[in-house]
Amino acid sequence: MVHIITGPNMGGKSTFLRQNALIVLLAHCGLRVPAKRAQIALVDGIFARVGSGDVIAKNQSTFMTEMIEVANILHNASSKSFVIFDELGRGTSTYDGLALTQAILSYVAQTIQCKTLIATHYHELIAMEKQLPGVHNYSVSVYETDKEVVFMKKIVKGGASKSYGIDVAKIAGIPDSVIAQAKYILDHLEDGKSVKKSDGLIPLMQQPIIEKDPKYEKVKNILHSYDLNNITPLQALQILAKLQDEM
Repeated sequence: MVHIITGPNMGGKSTFLRQNALIVLLAHCGLRVPAKRAQIALVDGIFARVGSGDVIAKNQSTFMTEMIEVANILHNASSKSFVIFDELGRGTSTYDGLALTQAILSYVAQTIQCKTLIATHYHELIAMEKQLPGVHNYSVSVYETDKEVVFMKKIVKGGASKSYGIDVAKIAGIPDSVIAQAKYILDHLEDGKSVKKSDGLIPLMQQPIIEKDPKYEKVKNILHSYDLNNITPLQALQILAKLQDEM
């Protein structure tokens, strides 16, 4: 049985994978698990492909390291194993990564037939639910309005349609001009508009010219000329009156 988990960055997909692996391990150690009730089958091994990083000493890139670990899982996991995959294929091109991930999941579902959780941003993979028995889609729920996106930290049935990467970038503090540019490019990519440029990139939109307000500059200079932590109430009133005159 393979569960494909899609959803936004920072939504909790990777944490969910690790949580399930730890619960299976705790149960097999005879320890309590964080649940009111749990029915956990016996497994002969827990296999995990999570994280990323190269191994310079062995001349292995990040992607090579990932593929070696995946190969170990495919050769050693059995139908009674528990496997978690976190973001397979992200170390190579989009199409290569998607093709490899789909082929790996097909092999796991049809040949190994072990219990598997995979977190991915390849939303094309949700179509596998209709193609292969035992493959099911889950996603991290999102509450979305015109002004904000809230990640609910909850796994629900069904696949997600996007990753909300630009929203996460905005939350992280990326400049508004960069966010606007990214949205512009994303809209063109999603619309499938042809690119005629020889470099194969979407033409950038013209950056807006931001003119500084003279009044704003005067007010800022006045405020910067005072130590606001060391003024009297009377001085504060005098500063306000001066600011009012400038406005």
